[in-house]
Amino acid sequence: MNPLPRWCVLIPCLNEEAAIRDVVSSVLALEVPVIVVDDGSDDRTPEIVRALPVTLIRHPHRAGKGEALRSGFREALRQGYEAVLTMDGDGQHLASDIPRMLAAAQRHPDHIVIGARLLDREQQPRGRRRANGVADWGISWACAQPVADTQSGQRWYPREALTLVDLPAEHFVFEAAILIAACREKHLGVVSVPIASRYHGSFRLSHFKPVRDVTRITTYTIGRVVHYGDIVASYRRSHGRPPPVEADL
Repeated sequence: MNPLPRWCVLIPCLNEEAAIRDVVSSVLALEVPVIVVDDGSDDRTPEIVRALPVTLIRHPHRAGKGEALRSGFREALRQGYEAVLTMDGDGQHLASDIPRMLAAAQRHPDHIVIGARLLDREQQPRGRRRANGVADWGISWACAQPVADTQSGQRWYPREALTLVDLPAEHFVFEAAILIAACREKHLGVVSVPIASRYHGSFRLSHFKPVRDVTRITTYTIGRVVHYGDIVASYRRSHGRPPPVEADL
């Protein structure tokens, strides 16, 4: 099995005072270095994170998830990390899923690994499930390969993907943009590891707005499909087989 490169966990967050301590502490328990990017929170999030042994980057004003990830990628590269595993700060992603994602990364070194919410999908609100399905259909086409759960924020990014940090895309579009460019320009593959859908409980309302953000992502994705050309061939490659899923990990 391939050795892992030097890596860290990156957690972008906004107003996560209810969950951020437990999220970060659960990762630290794995003895993994952590970078937290606070995107202009106006609650106790930065105060809580500041008391933990992590790298904290603060945005003075809200700039969106894309800019938070961009800041984190730059800091990770500055510190010499060669891969980054991202997870959200609201508690929907668990540190206990990280070992399976690492195993997939070892088996597939030139791949992005996605923690795909394929388990307990009945928890996912119907509107959100439909929005994610539309995004998966379009983004897979732009990637020219099938991808499961293109909207999941729990991902393993190898260094080739991190070098795309300056892509001109903002907010939630950035995650779609880096996935598409990594596939089409860096020739990376994508493999998914099943994780649970977690929507019940004390989670705060999502910052993702299905109508607004899916519209932004769809507009961007259509532009990428046209930009790369070979439209029919790309569609066949992306929809002619199911997405690769490491279900046995």
